[in-house]
Amino acid sequence: MAIKFIFVLIAYLLGAIPFGYLLVKFVFTEGEDIREVGSGGIGATNVTRRAGKRAGILTYIFDVAKGVAAVLVMRVVANDDYLWIGAAAVAAIIGHIFPVFLKFRGGKGVAVGVGVYLAIAPLSVLSTLVLWGLIVYFSRYVSLGSILATAAVPLWTLLYYGWLTPHPHLLALVTVGVVGCALIVAKHRENIVRLMHGTENKIGQRISGRNQTAQ
Repeated sequence: MAIKFIFVLIAYLLGAIPFGYLLVKFVFTEGEDIREVGSGGIGATNVTRRAGKRAGILTYIFDVAKGVAAVLVMRVVANDDYLWIGAAAVAAIIGHIFPVFLKFRGGKGVAVGVGVYLAIAPLSVLSTLVLWGLIVYFSRYVSLGSILATAAVPLWTLLYYGWLTPHPHLLALVTVGVVGCALIVAKHRENIVRLMHGTENKIGQRISGRNQTAQ
């Protein structure tokens, strides 16, 4: 059991790698801290607004990959023990939201959540991405799409893995979905307030310079 605890810690550390922060600071700007501009997030949305689509796409890919990696690494020692696989999945999301490398000030966990769920419940992820795309397309708000699509993950899981193709570890899958989604939605609380007040940034808006904050 001790080795599994260690691998949960490894999953957290994988999630805590701040790719968006590193790309902006060392690749796409001259030492700028992405946490000091825009929304302050280290994820793909804020990175795109500051450093452009290429930086945002790379951030998204790396963040999804570290979520997938966290689950796959745990499978090495846990096999099909979904208690530990689920623990690793949640640990990776927590790592991104509260990264030890950035004094626990990280991102919102959406892309990492996509990664961990892609590794354990891919059908749910595909439906979530479609829903996210539709919401963002019609509303022009990335945050709204992220909040609503994330909240739907447990429902997609029940549909696909509880009804259409029953999964022997349905409870674990749903639990990971509920806990992970709760963390991600809670991290969007400031976005929710801005959406309610009509001050949230829409997709395509760019920010520039240091200390430019989202309204």
